Amino acid sequence: MTRALAICILAMLLPSAAQPTAKVHRIGILSTTLTADTWRTGPVFGAFLEGLRELGYVEAQNITIEFRSSNGKPGVLSGLAEELARLRPEVVLVTVCGEPLDAMRRAGPDIPIVVGTCTDDMVASGIVKSLGHPGGNVTGQQKLTPELSRKRLEIFRELAPDVTRVAVLWDPGYSGFPADWDALRAAARTLNVTLLPVEARGPAEYEAAFATMVAQQAGGFITMQDAQVFTERSRLAELEAASGLPAVYPYKENVIAGGLASYGVPVPAMFRRAGVFIDKILMGAKPADLPVEQPTRFEMAVNPKVAKALGITIPNSILLRADEVVE
Repeated sequence: MTRALAICILAMLLPSAAQPTAKVHRIGILSTTLTADTWRTGPVFGAFLEGLRELGYVEAQNITIEFRSSNGKPGVLSGLAEELARLRPEVVLVTVCGEPLDAMRRAGPDIPIVVGTCTDDMVASGIVKSLGHPGGNVTGQQKLTPELSRKRLEIFRELAPDVTRVAVLWDPGYSGFPADWDALRAAARTLNVTLLPVEARGPAEYEAAFATMVAQQAGGFITMQDAQVFTERSRLAELEAASGLPAVYPYKENVIAGGLASYGVPVPAMFRRAGVFIDKILMGAKPADLPVEQPTRFEMAVNPKVAKALGITIPNSILLRADEVVE
């Protein structure tokens, strides 16, 4: 037996010596909705996991994901963030800005953080130094919420041109939405609409909020872009139908669930994109050097069946512009 042949046989018998075990990366996720049992099956995190798989990351093979969620419970995010920080993940995906991001930054000031969809202006709120050069341990994506809020009010007026009193369903515990309110008030003056702010700090207050809208003689409502509007879309659709109040939501998924119309950013696509940030950080990039991205794609959806039930005729101008007509 030649020496070369012996070496080849030895290499085949001892593959582990020639092929070191691939590193398993630890990723954290801090969310305000869903549970450890259900998060993988939803459209948002389903898109995130699919995006990671496209980049070569598969759970139990080369990544471990530590998921923590407040599931809508107040006062628990700080403890969950501290749990994640103690596990020393290489990067943490925080679903939104506000309390979840604040909690994670306090718990792990040196841990890289990617924000999936920030509702706030990340520069104005001091989260990053600039969009191009974040300069700290946080990067990710932010929505253009003031422009989108204004657009939803304009679409509502096209759908219900005779309505002059429009409620705005919002959760002040999620965000103060100062820029959104400025944009809405300016648009309301132009459209000759009276805005009726109606608070709902989570789904437990939805029924009371709808009763308030009816009592204030609102002709319909729009919502701000908070996570509960997305996760509680079926409940909101039920209340919209029961109250007879037409609505324009931020998310297409609200329309699929039975809402009238929507205009906004496709959230699953943003979370798929978040996987790219995760990959870059795992490959050695620093959040300080990864520019914050803003959406370039927006979508409108309408539901003619719901419109008919509400006594609304959807104008052709809306139907022609809609990205999706839900039948």
